Amino acid sequence: MLIKRTSMITGKERTLDIDVTKEQLDDYANGTLIQVAFPNLSPSDREFIKTGMTDVEWEETFRSDDHDNIS
Repeated sequence: MLIKRTSMITGKERTLDIDVTKEQLDDYANGTLIQVAFPNLSPSDREFIKTGMTDVEWEETFRSDDHDNIS
């Protein structure tokens, strides 16, 4: 099913083809936890449904360039 979302971070609208049913989307919209509503999806696909963010956008937004400075 084609799922259209707008990124919470950049405001960019994207559409992905994700293996979900209308019933699953309805369950999620009615308050079912995302991991329960979509047990068949990867964390990346669930994140896209929830926030509109792709893996690339997530990495660019939240990567830490300071990862080697841990004592």
